[in-house]
Amino acid sequence: MNMADITLENYKNDKLYPKIIKTVGILLQEKDEISTVDVLIKMGNLAPKDYDAWRRGKISYLKRVFQGSLSKAGRALRIINFHMHDLDMIKTDKIYRELNGKRILRFSKSGIKKIEEVYAREFKWNRSQEIKRKIIEESTSSEG
Repeated sequence: MNMADITLENYKNDKLYPKIIKTVGILLQEKDEISTVDVLIKMGNLAPKDYDAWRRGKISYLKRVFQGSLSKAGRALRIINFHMHDLDMIKTDKIYRELNGKRILRFSKSGIKKIEEVYAREFKWNRSQEIKRKIIEESTSSEG
């Protein structure tokens, strides 16, 4: 399945889906706010050292150090967004700045606004802890 083929109705059929729900479940155990970048790091598609170098302004754009194909990254982003939508998490757009606070960082070489926004998303848990425990249990016990 390529990125354009992934919809809210079929995203659960993609082979990345089990890995993404498991990763989100693990992250929910740790915190109530999850960024798209958190998921990519936890899945192993982005090395923490590369993310840190990007945050320090040493890497011009984050997709440059993505581990895996960029089409896989696009699919993963769509699935992450659909899954967070299904979990009814609150979506916010974050502005990533270089750690000294001056320059706004880029995720893509092109800097196209829509691409930048998808990478910069954060999602906040806004439901009961009981529901959260159930989601974590279901997602971390599934195969993937």
